[in-house]
Amino acid sequence: MEFCKYIAYNSPVLKYLIKGGISLNGEVRVSGSKNAALPIMCATLLTKEKCVIKNIPEIDDVLSMIEILKTLGSNIKFSRGTLEIETPDIKAVKPPEDAVCHMRASILIAGPLLARKGYVDMGFPGGCILGKRPINIHTFVFKKFGAVIKNQTTRLEISARKLKGAEIILPEMSVTATENAVMSAVLADGITEIRLAATEPHIQDLCKMLNKMGAKISGIGTNILKIAGVKSLHGVNYEVCGDYLEAGTFALAGIITKGNIKINGIDTSALDILWQKLDEIGAKFKVERNSIETFPYKNSLKPTQIRTAVYPSFPTDLQAPMGVLLTQAKGVSKVFETLFEGRLGYLFELEKMGAKVEIINPHQALIIGPSHLRGCPVSSMDIRAGAAMVIAALSAKGITEISNIQYLHRGYEKLDEKLNKLGAQITKIAVGSFDFLKKKE
Repeated sequence: MEFCKYIAYNSPVLKYLIKGGISLNGEVRVSGSKNAALPIMCATLLTKEKCVIKNIPEIDDVLSMIEILKTLGSNIKFSRGTLEIETPDIKAVKPPEDAVCHMRASILIAGPLLARKGYVDMGFPGGCILGKRPINIHTFVFKKFGAVIKNQTTRLEISARKLKGAEIILPEMSVTATENAVMSAVLADGITEIRLAATEPHIQDLCKMLNKMGAKISGIGTNILKIAGVKSLHGVNYEVCGDYLEAGTFALAGIITKGNIKINGIDTSALDILWQKLDEIGAKFKVERNSIETFPYKNSLKPTQIRTAVYPSFPTDLQAPMGVLLTQAKGVSKVFETLFEGRLGYLFELEKMGAKVEIINPHQALIIGPSHLRGCPVSSMDIRAGAAMVIAALSAKGITEISNIQYLHRGYEKLDEKLNKLGAQITKIAVGSFDFLKKKE
């Protein structure tokens, strides 16, 4: 199948070799937000007209979504960050099994397909190994709109003659369930009110684009969204917001390497909690409206407590990268991961590099610092754990080999190239090649 060539698990097996101990310096611009781009791409199914979406990152998840949308009938051109997409007719409601089962965001085609065709039949979505992420909240949402769940045991099969507006109180502030609810509501008959809606910047970006297409969504950025259904949506030209999670990753890399880097291209208010925590531990940086600049710190970093939760609390996607920085703080820091039970696995990899950690339970851990990290072979457990391993490698003494970097390719656009422009020494190699080691030692 054509789509397979774009999926990371079918790509050549690659590793990063990173020489640590080098301060990062210079400027970098973050790519468009992965978490905004994927739902926005799915939302283009809601109109027959052409949509032009700019600032789309060229990452594996985007390329996989392109192939899923093509199988549904979309005509797509993608070049230099600009996606041109037009779906005059939806020709299929059953996307390829291999594609959806390897990407959690594939669940986001369900709402648009129900809204436009009244039927969807798909396998269960997959993605990173982060623990249980059930689809029950999605079927709960669709039933509120009047849909009939025909199968949610072996796959997801849903039908609806016509979606009808409803008052929906979400059982939890789920990002993808909020996005599916919004995309279902914009073409539904009547008024929809979504309470306990998630408010992440990428949800706000989706709502802004839909309004530009003719939707009537109010309350954007709050936990209560009100949506008046319309008969149809039109095409749009839209630019995806910058990736605040990538910006946070670069900021943490700059601080841990005691570098001076300026990160451009985001609304920095999306990361207020990160800036607060970095200030608390004694990191040196300057925040402006659309940029963040890091500076070398002189005194020892202080320990802190990190508790992940839904936006605007500390993001789970930056918990692992922040955990790496806390290995350099003097004292005991505590990490409490409230959202996913599989997200502390990176700490075992950090231990291999010399970090001192104590796992209390699947959700809580202590990090005792400061630790002198040293290069060694480690593995990427998921997208954000992979970023954490890169940050650790940049600050470690010697050379670190990171395997399973296909996860990084799913979420970060040209991460190695961007870091190398800031002075890092990262080489991507095929498994079994040790040329880099011979040249650098």
